[in-house]
Amino acid sequence: MNGSEVECREVTASNAMRGPVCPDLLDAPALEEDPVMARAARILTNLGFCGHYMHFHRGGRSGRAPILCLLEKNGGTMSQQALGASFDLKAGSLSEILSKMEGGGLITRTRDRQDRRQLTVCLTEAGAEAARLETEARIRFRTRAFSNLTPEEQDQLADLLDRVKSRWEEL
Repeated sequence: MNGSEVECREVTASNAMRGPVCPDLLDAPALEEDPVMARAARILTNLGFCGHYMHFHRGGRSGRAPILCLLEKNGGTMSQQALGASFDLKAGSLSEILSKMEGGGLITRTRDRQDRRQLTVCLTEAGAEAARLETEARIRFRTRAFSNLTPEEQDQLADLLDRVKSRWEEL
């Protein structure tokens, strides 16, 4: 770690109220003494849990599962360039994921006959089945994920998260 990096403890439910978790917050009041800091820590902890859950349990935003679903949505075939434009991935990272998927028998990649620089990505039969199962799982998750909230509360949550996202894009 170089001098410009700050070492932080992970914020967990058990340590969220014990005071600052990063050395750059040492002058800040203890979280339990400042309701604004305590509330911010609680929100960030919960957002962190949601992000972690989405990434590890629902396939993230740019891994194998979303690629399978996008291919299925587009008839099972897309250019590698179009896939890359759809995800926040560097070309090398996308190529690595696709290589693993190809090795697993989920996709094939072939050179475009008219532009040899382009690769066409196609779902195999196994890939189409995996995409179908993943799509079903995503629909089940979306159906159940917010079922403990009324439709009005869901709209309110979506509006609040839109505002948070807009603010964070400004920071």
